[in-house]
Amino acid sequence: MLSPSPPHHRTIFAVDIEGSTTRNNTAKADLRGAMYELLEQALRANGIDEDCCDPLVDRGDGILALIRPLDEVPKTVLLAKVVPTLRELLVDHEKNNPGQRLRLRAVLHAGEVHHDSRGPFGEALDVAFRLLDAPEVKQRFRMVAGPLLLVVSEWIYRTIVRQGYEGIDELRFQPITQVVVHDAVHPGWAYLPDAPVAADLPGMLGRWSASARLMHAARRFEDRKHVV
Repeated sequence: MLSPSPPHHRTIFAVDIEGSTTRNNTAKADLRGAMYELLEQALRANGIDEDCCDPLVDRGDGILALIRPLDEVPKTVLLAKVVPTLRELLVDHEKNNPGQRLRLRAVLHAGEVHHDSRGPFGEALDVAFRLLDAPEVKQRFRMVAGPLLLVVSEWIYRTIVRQGYEGIDELRFQPITQVVVHDAVHPGWAYLPDAPVAADLPGMLGRWSASARLMHAARRFEDRKHVV
C-alpha cells in the first residue's frame, strides 16, 4: 500500500443533496445525475476544469471538489461566480423538471489535504464536512425556499468575505454554527442568496442558535478592539 501523500493545500468545495434519504433509489439516481451535471457546469463556466481541480470525489448524496491553488482560480471565484452560477442552474433545473426538485447545501473551506490510495483525508476535510452536516445548517435551510445554502468556514469568512471584494456581499452572511474538530472550535457562516439581507441584526439574532449569538457577540467585541 502506498504511503499517504504530503499535505497539499486545496480549496475545499463540497455539495450535498437535501433530503436524499427520503427518496427511493430511482429518485436518488436522477438527483445524483443532475447534481453532477449542474456542479460540473458551474465549475466549467467559470474556468475551473480538470487542470485546476482534482478528480471529483463521490460521496453518495454529495460531491467533493478539491481545487488547486492556482492564480487563475482565487477563492473569490468560488464565492462571486461559481456559487451564483450554481444557484441559477438549480433554479432553471426546477423550472424544466418540476417533479425533480434539487436543493443543495454547500460548504467552502481551505486547508491542507492528504491523499492515499483510497482518496483524500485530513483535518481540513473534517472541518468542512462537520460544517456541511451541522444540524443548525440543515434546520436553517429548511426555513428558506431557495435551492442553495452555502456555509463558509471562519477562515474563509475572515480572509475573503470581510475584505470587500467585488461580487461578495458580507451582509448576506450570518453566523450559524460552531463545530469541534481535534479539540478546536470552528465557526461557520451561512450564505443564503434568496434570504433578505439582515439589516436588523438584533432581530435576526433572536432566530439564530445560541452558539451563533455568541459568535456574533465575540465578533463585535473583536471589531471594537481594532477601532482606533
